Amino acid sequence: MPVRITDTTLRDAHQSLWATRMRTADILGIVELIDQAGYYSLEVWGGATFDVCLRFLRENPWERLRQIKSKTPKTPLQMLLRGQNILGYRNYADDVLDRFIALACENGIDIFRIFDALNDNRNLEHAIRSVKQHGGHAQGTLCYTISPVHTVDAYVKVALEQVDMGIDSLCIKDMAGILSPVAAEQLVGALTRAIHIPVQIHSHATSGMAPASYLEGVKAGAGAIDCAISSMAGFSSQPPVETMLSIFDETPWKANLDRNILRQICKYFADLAPDRQPAHHPPNIIDPEILLHHIPGGMISNLRSQLDQQGALDKLDQVLEELPRTRADMGYPPLVTPTSQIVGVQAVMNILSGERYSLVPQETRDYVKGLYGRSPAPIDPAISRKILGNEKPVTGRPADLLGPMLPTATRDLEPGLVQAEEDIISYCLFPEQALEYFKWRKLPEKERPKSPADVEIEKKLEAKTPTVPPPKPLLAPSDYLALHTLIDRIHALNFSEVTIRRQDVTLSLKAGAGDSKPTAETTQGAPAAVATPKAPAEPAPSPVEPAGTNATATDGPAIKAPLNGTFYLSSGPGKPPLIKVGDVVKAGSTVCIVEAMKLFNQIKAPADATIVQILLEHGKPVKKDQPMIVYKPAS
Repeated sequence: MPVRITDTTLRDAHQSLWATRMRTADILGIVELIDQAGYYSLEVWGGATFDVCLRFLRENPWERLRQIKSKTPKTPLQMLLRGQNILGYRNYADDVLDRFIALACENGIDIFRIFDALNDNRNLEHAIRSVKQHGGHAQGTLCYTISPVHTVDAYVKVALEQVDMGIDSLCIKDMAGILSPVAAEQLVGALTRAIHIPVQIHSHATSGMAPASYLEGVKAGAGAIDCAISSMAGFSSQPPVETMLSIFDETPWKANLDRNILRQICKYFADLAPDRQPAHHPPNIIDPEILLHHIPGGMISNLRSQLDQQGALDKLDQVLEELPRTRADMGYPPLVTPTSQIVGVQAVMNILSGERYSLVPQETRDYVKGLYGRSPAPIDPAISRKILGNEKPVTGRPADLLGPMLPTATRDLEPGLVQAEEDIISYCLFPEQALEYFKWRKLPEKERPKSPADVEIEKKLEAKTPTVPPPKPLLAPSDYLALHTLIDRIHALNFSEVTIRRQDVTLSLKAGAGDSKPTAETTQGAPAAVATPKAPAEPAPSPVEPAGTNATATDGPAIKAPLNGTFYLSSGPGKPPLIKVGDVVKAGSTVCIVEAMKLFNQIKAPADATIVQILLEHGKPVKKDQPMIVYKPAS
């Protein structure tokens, strides 16, 4: 009996292990060979790859897709679509979703794995219908998690609703690797008895259970599984395809892949790994803690990267302990993008701020308000009140609140930045990142600054290169002014010789013939200071160095950055600034935005005040505790 295998190496595997840093050139160097291996499909697009192409790699994600399609005539291409969230971290209007799917089909996607982080099918219905209209394969998804409300019967109910919406197949998406072999057999068995379309299993190797769960799931009726090549497998990635082939060799199920080709693919990525994996890349080991915190594979590597950016990588264990509490507060959402990002970053902020929910990104507010959909269980009422105050949650389909975006999407962009319809969609999804990429792309090639990903590589190489520290100067620049004053004083007091020792440096001052001033000699490792006067005299006062200043440009209290991130003075490109110098603001009003860890934090005025000075430029990096805005409290 055949078992079909989807290869995740070119999307989820490097998102899980390399923080999504695989370049298009890396893919094009091997994808023709992968096309010959015999896979059912290749997952090459979607998830975080789109955002990272623009933000870090300075690449066009649409061009990546077109180039991959041109080199893979045999194997269907697959993407991960976040339902109404498309590829972002919020819901988008239906017109944007429709055009995104149409263009994805035109550029090469055959299979759309469509999921909603909350398993709220209202957020899938429009995407499923659009994929079918444009000739794509619509694969529905169950986001698997463990909680008091996630039962087999509940999953079957969600699956039946998706079948009624017209899905062609169904995927059990175990993004954290917590699906046990027994649970796989029970869930797949229940699904195959209730629905009559193909079932596929996607899991991660983090807990070590995935190969056994795949085997039990296939025995229970699943017809397809997700794997990665062994050099890109394991830990937070998928199980290795070579291992699964060997397991199936002793069963009635067969996957006819070319093992000679697989060996060549394996070597290619093994050779590439040292240049692509993050500097803080962990060893590929089993992590039983995943069974407690339930963080999905891609989120683990991103969480490490984001904590590292905050200078708080040492707090990872505290964050992992906090995360299950935060998840319970928020109604047990499955931890998959975007809810994994929302819950994960909120847990980070609960630890870094020192007070739970004292710092809440806009995305957390939107989630609690219902703008992402219906939470699996009720949100803790106390947390909801703390975050929303008197605001009422939304109960309908969130996208129904959104008007069309496309007619006015790019009207404020300067001419020449948008080169194709795909650019408009990119801008709708990630306006700041797309705009930065468009401006970078418009520059002559020789004038383009290095991509953030290339800068990361340079820093990693510098960290590996041993450096010889420059010789320490015997005297600091300020010491020479003091020395000159001291020589004048010694001359006035008629000393013949003074010897001064500072740590391992000895300074000898000796008077010359006649009335000449003393001259200085320095040595290292000399004895302690001794002074020999010619005649009794009053001791000389020590020279006083000018006091240094560290004042800001304008005195007064300042609003400081709560995290390392990017400072924004407006809510988006083309939008008016939130404040100007001289504005009078009310306590609690938004004065700026700090983007940190891909989420946006609205920074509030601490009191009724007048804005005195804005210390940062829009779009510039900001460090934690760095002053951003100087204000004068109302009297």
